[in-house]
Amino acid sequence: MKKGLSQYLPLAAVVAAVGALVFSPSCANTTTPPSGGPKDTIPPVLVKYYPQPGDTMVTRHKTQLSLTFDEFVVVKDVQSLFLSPPLEKAPKYKIRNKSVIIYFESDLDSNKTYVMDVTNAIADNNEGNMFPGYAMVFSTGKHLDSMMVTGIVQDCNTLMPVKGATVMLYKDHSDSAIFKHRPDAAIKTDDWGFFCLRNIQDTVYRMYAIMDMNNNNIYEADQEQVAFIDTLIRPVTKVNDTIPELRKYIMTDTTACLARKTEYELNLFKEVPSKQMIVNRERIGERTAYITFMAPYAQIDSIWMTGIPADKLITQFNLEQDSLEIWVNDPRPQPDTLVLNVNYMKTDTLGQLVPTLEEFKLTKPREKNVAKSSRKDIKKEDTTTVFSITAEPETVEQYGFLIEFKFPLVESAFDSLEFRYLNPKQQEFTDTYTVVQDSLNLRKYVVRPTSKLLPGYEYFLKVPHHKFKDINGFYNDSSEVKVTLPNDDKLSSLTLTLSNVDNKYIIDLLNEKRDKTIRSFTIEQDATLLFPYITAGKYSIRITEDLNRNGLVDTGNLLEHKQPEKVKFYKLDDGNTLIDIPEMTELEQSIDVGELFK
Repeated sequence: MKKGLSQYLPLAAVVAAVGALVFSPSCANTTTPPSGGPKDTIPPVLVKYYPQPGDTMVTRHKTQLSLTFDEFVVVKDVQSLFLSPPLEKAPKYKIRNKSVIIYFESDLDSNKTYVMDVTNAIADNNEGNMFPGYAMVFSTGKHLDSMMVTGIVQDCNTLMPVKGATVMLYKDHSDSAIFKHRPDAAIKTDDWGFFCLRNIQDTVYRMYAIMDMNNNNIYEADQEQVAFIDTLIRPVTKVNDTIPELRKYIMTDTTACLARKTEYELNLFKEVPSKQMIVNRERIGERTAYITFMAPYAQIDSIWMTGIPADKLITQFNLEQDSLEIWVNDPRPQPDTLVLNVNYMKTDTLGQLVPTLEEFKLTKPREKNVAKSSRKDIKKEDTTTVFSITAEPETVEQYGFLIEFKFPLVESAFDSLEFRYLNPKQQEFTDTYTVVQDSLNLRKYVVRPTSKLLPGYEYFLKVPHHKFKDINGFYNDSSEVKVTLPNDDKLSSLTLTLSNVDNKYIIDLLNEKRDKTIRSFTIEQDATLLFPYITAGKYSIRITEDLNRNGLVDTGNLLEHKQPEKVKFYKLDDGNTLIDIPEMTELEQSIDVGELFK
């Protein structure tokens, strides 16, 4: 674990000099340099600034702020020069010797407290060592606001901290405020998703966070993510130099950064678009096309292609019903241009869903128009049914063997599949199996052996030649896959006993970074779940409450004051959400789901 910034002071004289500047009243900026080595690893040291901490009656017209360092510096990220409350246009800057001069294109407001935050904005000119940050607090009036609030912004699905989110406070409590005007106070989150809105007025606010893509400090629902606190908030803490949450830390100082207390937790989500329309369409093959909608759950009354019988059209929605695949079930050559007609509910200029008929011309992809000039130009997919057959050793017991065809089938013979196995003595046997078509993908089929799979056995699933025919009129080649259950003695297992289950929940085992799902279950009652064949490492258990039982993690809605479906991570007794699983371990954990979501 790296040491805190305050433990790296090189000289007592520097301590005294920096301390006089940094620990002045009502400022609570505690940036100090770490020790160096042969290579310059010391961040720039702030030696002079204007205005002074807590200055009042600062001029509103052509205001300039200055920060002078002990070495030449550069501004690495201009967006991190952040003024609260923000003006219509972002602050500008210029470099003058060892100083950064910050200025504004418009006058500041009268009788208002401002905080100019420069966290993660400035670095030294040579090695790029980042200046941890500083918050310049001043007022254009006689009074300096003195309250503060803290919190964290995190992704609603992974609960991982979100860097660079803009947290905003509004004294206007109407739902439309975030769409119409800039906030009364704002700040950017740091690498840990942490924020501290300091020197704010003692009043009642609405709190939001957005990923401000165009940096205009106004929420644009169709493009940006948002988070909100359900209730009105009022700050209860006064700014004080001794409060750790006001300090500026090097972001690699994990201990110090995680020790900061947070009052509010905001979960960032992407809203479902409010407008419904077709936003994309494309023909991707001779007989294949798709259309995508702006919003989920598109309502289609009818769909057809000019000149093609209705019974020759195959369509399939995805789970969210915002993307539709289309196939022409006719092996004959199709026209260079197909005319697609879609009669659906579209959002009009008044924001109402109305029946709309739209026509689209779908042109054959260019490569499909090129004639095959020789045998070497002909690919396998030009003459045979293309499919894949897969089975993963770690998950075949749960998920089975997956057979996925590139195009929908018009003829199938799943009873012709050959499933066999070799025992440890290399004796061969055949076994029965079941086949289920995937409910969301009509081209995918799940094959499961009837008997329990056993360690040390070799299992084979073969798709015989010429048993399946797709919409192109092609038959399949044969293919076989082999799978053996993992037999590494170093593998471990995790057993979860889930109690007090009173709803539908999605249980996921995630890797340490939470960017990959190792295994997933869905439960609706108390259950014991086994996660076998785990390699040594750190894992997280994510539990998602599926309130509407649709199998999806539903997002939130700002105007309806609806938060995204709740996601919780199981915590150990020490509060850690990472479970360290050693080699050759059978680990058991019990989770009271009702208590977790209480």
